[in-house]
Amino acid sequence: MPDRPTAVVIGAGPAGLTAALELLARTDVRPIVLEASHEIGGISRTLRHGGNRMDIGGHRFFSKDPSVMAWWGNLLALQADPPDHQFDRWFAQRGADPTAGDDVMLVRDRLSRIYYRRTFFNYPVTLDVDTVRKLGLARCAKMGFSYLAAQVRPRPKPEQNLEDFYINRFGRELYGTFFREYTQKVWGVPVAEIAADWGAQRVKGLSVTKAVLHALRQILHLDGGAKTETSLIESFLYPKLGPGHLWEVAARLVAERGGEVRLGAEVVGLHVDGGKVTGVAVRDAASGATADVAADYVLSTMPVRDLVAGLDGIEVPADVREVAQGLVYRDFITVGVLAKRLTLTDRNAAQPGQLVKDNWIYIQEPDVKVGRLQLFNNWSPYLVADPENTVWLGMEYFATEGDDLWTLPDEQMADLALGELAQIGVARREDILDTVVVHVPKAYPAYFGTYDRFSVLRGFLDPIPNLFLLGRNGQHRYNNQDHSMLTAMAAVDAIARGVTDKDALWAVNSEEEYHEEAKA
Repeated sequence: MPDRPTAVVIGAGPAGLTAALELLARTDVRPIVLEASHEIGGISRTLRHGGNRMDIGGHRFFSKDPSVMAWWGNLLALQADPPDHQFDRWFAQRGADPTAGDDVMLVRDRLSRIYYRRTFFNYPVTLDVDTVRKLGLARCAKMGFSYLAAQVRPRPKPEQNLEDFYINRFGRELYGTFFREYTQKVWGVPVAEIAADWGAQRVKGLSVTKAVLHALRQILHLDGGAKTETSLIESFLYPKLGPGHLWEVAARLVAERGGEVRLGAEVVGLHVDGGKVTGVAVRDAASGATADVAADYVLSTMPVRDLVAGLDGIEVPADVREVAQGLVYRDFITVGVLAKRLTLTDRNAAQPGQLVKDNWIYIQEPDVKVGRLQLFNNWSPYLVADPENTVWLGMEYFATEGDDLWTLPDEQMADLALGELAQIGVARREDILDTVVVHVPKAYPAYFGTYDRFSVLRGFLDPIPNLFLLGRNGQHRYNNQDHSMLTAMAAVDAIARGVTDKDALWAVNSEEEYHEEAKA
């Protein structure tokens, strides 16, 4: 079909591959997916090392949106007899045996806790006897009075920064105990320098008042055994071989259905003529040669900063360039650690020495740099070559490209990680079998720098009728995996209907209810 329109999709992550499959299913537009790296899945890829698989960042497959749930259910089959049958209705195929094939979605129990003062606290923090015992009555009372003070004399609204946001909702003492250190580890700047928008997107639904009322209902036995609200889901879907496997299946389907996925193809420029994007300049990683690819539509997940820098054929106003260049990104380092065993124990474990059940653990300790631990055995035992005799960990560090941590040689980075494991009582050096260091640039779009002027960019880019910005970096917004997919669906819906307005794309992830919050 020589006159068939073409869409260049920049990036083979969740947003890009969702867009490509949706275009093939709902339009006559042929997608060409261009991925700069040689990996499928973007930040949702699965890294392979020594027979083990690593999920970069930890990706639970759960969404409030039924279209996303059904989308995943059309790619993989649900495991046989899952422990939680709430997911059955989303799957075209059920009853799959994970020992017999790889295209299987598992149902996993969810457990995440905070590690603080060398002990575990529930996440989110719950008001129960265990929490009071660990913190002490005096400190709990101080948190209570601090919260009341924040309610009586809140910081002015709208809040000017993230610290204002946290203190208004939790009080200074609770904020300082369970929010400040981890937030500063993630972003590398004081919390007062981060826009309050971060809290509005990521702390939806969490409330001290709700926690107190919930605790009272439990004490007084007023719940009647039924849950009226679940702030964080208790189980989730997870591909047998990690998130990257699902996106590899998606990429295969794009090719089978008439689209194209090119790896090692970095978009270095966008050509604009007559107010529309007419194509992109692509650098081949193997040869270094640059060639043009014509396009009727461009759906971009590349960082907005790079996209604006690569525009040609259109005059870019000085303030637009200034805002784009001032956008900041936070980068990410994962140290994979294979151990014989952990020294970390859980007094609630069924058996002494049993592996803790957490999927991931937030490290709130101020004396170490590590921010979070992934326990891949608990995500899927199929990620681990020998799950019976080894523990496969991911130690997550937050950095800025070019800083001391980012430029630390891999051997020294691994040594730092192993020292911190021992320091906080998680594992001993003599029990370590292997390590690997992975750098992930531009993992987190930052809510500081010129972010507060992002509307300037939208005002310039949105009117380009055939350019659609998708996903986390495409929108410079901390989207979850399902949010990124929904931006792609919204873009394809606009193309299918001949609509050029972009408001539907930006409306994704703007609701007040948190992504995991569900009402019965």
